[in-house]
This record gives sequence, structure tokens and C-alpha cells, in this order.
Amino acid sequence: MSDHGPQPVDRQLPTEEARDLLGLVRELVQREIKPAAAEEEESGRFPRELFSLLSESGLLALPYDEEFGGGEQPYEVYLQVLEELAAARLTVGLGVSVHTLACHALAEFGSKEQRAEHLPGMLGGGMLGAYCLSEPSAGSDAAALRTRATRQGDDWVIEGTKAWITHGGIADFYTVLARTGGEGPRGITAFLVPGDAPGLTAAAPERKMGMKGSPTAQLHFDGVRVPDARRLGDEGQGFAVALAALDSGRLGIAACAVGLAQAALDEALAYVAAREQFGRPLADFQGLRFMLADMATQIEAGRALYLSAARLRDRGLPFSRQAAMAKLFCTDAAMQATVDSVQLLGGYGYTADFPAERYMREAKMLQIVEGTNQIQRVVIARHLAGPESR
Repeated sequence: MSDHGPQPVDRQLPTEEARDLLGLVRELVQREIKPAAAEEEESGRFPRELFSLLSESGLLALPYDEEFGGGEQPYEVYLQVLEELAAARLTVGLGVSVHTLACHALAEFGSKEQRAEHLPGMLGGGMLGAYCLSEPSAGSDAAALRTRATRQGDDWVIEGTKAWITHGGIADFYTVLARTGGEGPRGITAFLVPGDAPGLTAAAPERKMGMKGSPTAQLHFDGVRVPDARRLGDEGQGFAVALAALDSGRLGIAACAVGLAQAALDEALAYVAAREQFGRPLADFQGLRFMLADMATQIEAGRALYLSAARLRDRGLPFSRQAAMAKLFCTDAAMQATVDSVQLLGGYGYTADFPAERYMREAKMLQIVEGTNQIQRVVIARHLAGPESR
């Protein structure tokens, strides 16, 4: 085998500035993220101080306008930063993706006054965000949400429960989708809710298979009062706001999935290069070499797919179908890569002494979050063949 062990990712970046940015991210990963990743995931500790550092470094603001404190980087660059962060620790990569998702409604649909008031703190002021769409009875069928916002003078009063909220209970702000009109997608409106709003409480975090360091919790809105000045977009526009955010968010999940798959491949490569059986390195056995080749091919294909979708987005072209494809393909590829990594490590892969088993548990979540992969297939098919007949 000519290449012994993991090789650095050969990235195609559009500018020298982007190359410098990725270099800084890799330094931060080695210094601040990787050393504590395994221990903190095992203990279920969320690295809040690390997110403050990411905010100070501008890494929570990359795709947004400089006018409001953003980094004004194209999605093509931002997603590759996400991939590097997720390869080091998925809790961090996914957390940055969720924060970016939570900022999207304000950045894209808020008034200039709203953006000037709130975005600087959200992008570079140490704040952490969360996105509240799903509910206990409205997961994949997001248009069926029941959380209701009722107008009272210049305020809205929100009642209901949101479920599966990443950063639930620890976020400084929540982008919340609530029903302000009749049934269906046209009766939904988006709001920016402070994390310390009276009447807003979080349930105990969910006990999850993986991603133990990333808190996921239900949020209860018991008469939470929000001024109309915190309504994002027009009344009844909320579902369109949500879908626009999810198209971009799915690219974030795709990039995180590729990062996780790359970490699994790197772990497997290091192991088979160092381990000997029957008098020769595992890396010399053709059956194992073919598994590595398949993993690497799926990872490269996934990276190309999410970058192709990102470049469409950067050019202002439609990318919804490609975003669904990227989320579907990359997360399925991550699941397979992590399973194969465990297999390549043999018994060691099944122990917590090596990160392969953690990668496998984390990959399962990526096939579910921000639209299950079955929903992605529905989205893709509708683009190809039109809506289903009733």
C-alpha cells in the first residue's frame, strides 16, 4: 500500500482568503476541539466556552453580510469549514450549522431595523441560537404544527410545545414557527424569541444514542409574550421562511456528514496501516483495501454533491432539489462509512476505547435530523415528477 494512513483533504477553495481561513480552522481543531472530544462526549458535556471562542473568531457568522458582523463567505467555503469542525467533533459542527440555521430567518426575512438590532449579537456577540419547528405530533409533517401565537395589542402570546430542539434550554435565542392563522402551511408565522423569555421552559434533555454532548430538549411555551417587532417576515409567511432555511440547513447537515465519514475513514486507515495479522499489515489484504476504496469514493462523491449545490446557492440559482439530494446521499454515506470503520477495527471498533463506535452512533442521527431521509426522497421526487395525486 503506497499511502500509509490518513491523507489531508485536498480542498478546492475559491480564494487565498478561504485557504487561510481553512488553515486557521485546522489549527483551532487540533488545539481546542480534538483533545477533549471523546471525554466530553462520554460525559455529555456541551462545550459552551468553545462556542464563545468560535463566535469571537467569526466562525458563527461566516455566510452572513459583513454589514451586520458576518464573514460574507460563500456557502462553498462555509460548508467546508463545517466539514472540518464536524470531523473533529460532530457536536461542534452540527452546533455551528444549527446556529447558522437559527440566524437565517432574521438575516433573510427581517427588516433592516431588526437586522441592525439583533444580528451583530447573534453573529459575533457570543450568543447561541436554536431553531424551533418540530413538535411532538408534527415532525416530518411540519405544516401540521399546533404551537399557536395569538395577537394581543402590540404583542403575540405563544402557547405550545416544541420538540427535538438542538440547544434546547441553553440557547440565547430561538427562531420559533407558530400558528397565527388557520390550518396548513399558510397559517404559520416566524418569531425571534429570547432564551430568557418569561414562560419559556425546557424539559430535561433527551437521552440519546449518540451526540450526548449536544443537548436536545422539548421547549414549553406557556404564555410567552413576544412584541410584534420580533415577528420575522409577514404574518402567514412562516412556512416559506422555514423551508428556505431548511434548504440551506440541509447542506450544513450534508457537510457535517461528510466530515464524520472522513473521520471514520481516517480512523480505519490509521488502524489497518499499523495493525499486523498473519505476518503482514491489514492494509495489504485486498478485501479490506476494497472497503477503504469504497468508503473514500462515497466521501468524495458526497463532498462533490454538497459543493455543487452550494455553488448553485452562491450564484442565486434554485438549489432545493440538490440540497435534498446532498443531505440524503451524504448522510447515508456517513452511516455506511462509520459501520465499515467499526468492522475494519474488528473487536476494537466495538469498544469505547476507539472513536469508531461513537462515529457510528452519531451517523444515525444525521439520517433523521432536519428532515428524515425518507422526506428527502419525497422532496426529490416532487421536483422530478410533480406533487402526488390525491
